[in-house]
Amino acid sequence: MTGMTWLKKGMQAGLPIGLAYYAVSFTFGMAAVKGGLSVFEATMISVLNLTSAGQFAGIEVMFGAGTLVEMAMTQFIINLRYSLMSFTISQKLERGVPLFHRFIVAFGVTDEIFGVTAAQEGKVSPLFNYGAMLMAIPGWSLGTLSGAISGSVLPQVITSALGVAIYAMFIGIILPPAKHDRNVLYVIGAAMAVSFLFHHAPVLSKISEGTTILIVTVLVAGAAAYLLPHREAAPPAAEGGAR
Repeated sequence: MTGMTWLKKGMQAGLPIGLAYYAVSFTFGMAAVKGGLSVFEATMISVLNLTSAGQFAGIEVMFGAGTLVEMAMTQFIINLRYSLMSFTISQKLERGVPLFHRFIVAFGVTDEIFGVTAAQEGKVSPLFNYGAMLMAIPGWSLGTLSGAISGSVLPQVITSALGVAIYAMFIGIILPPAKHDRNVLYVIGAAMAVSFLFHHAPVLSKISEGTTILIVTVLVAGAAAYLLPHREAAPPAAEGGAR
């Protein structure tokens, strides 16, 4: 597969992500401006970052006059799961990919981009991720800009509905591979069950959302790797036997 084919494939996978990001970041832009940030400041936060939960938590720390230490710890905990995702994608990339390509790919790692990358069969070119990022990053940034400009024009019921779009999009990403691989379905079910436990158990429910995501990811992914290992097919033997 050529580099241009990988890029186009990534853009096709990233288009629905970018559209959903536009809807979600629209709400972020409105919230940021209502809290006192300028349109430029709100937009630049989304241009330089790509993390919905981290950005919403970040502006809450800012509006609450939190310290830089509080901001750093909040972002570290919420976004720590991206480290695990980056490890997985790094192993998914083609052999011999230079380090600077891996850094750029890691910058664009989100839950949804990770999902479409992990769903690809075999090794993946970094151009696939670049294509997805070309759709996702502008969608996130332009959505923030539009929301910041709109301010409080739209009623609350519409802005609340926009926030649901990202969940529908993520379901659309994980269901197709689950139909073809029963192990994926098992992992999804286990993650839902453990997440439900962490949200409703008396003690576990007090753990922050970012830490919960990290713990659930490690527990479920670790159990799946041990109980449901993925075995790659052995390479075909060379004709004529060994020489």
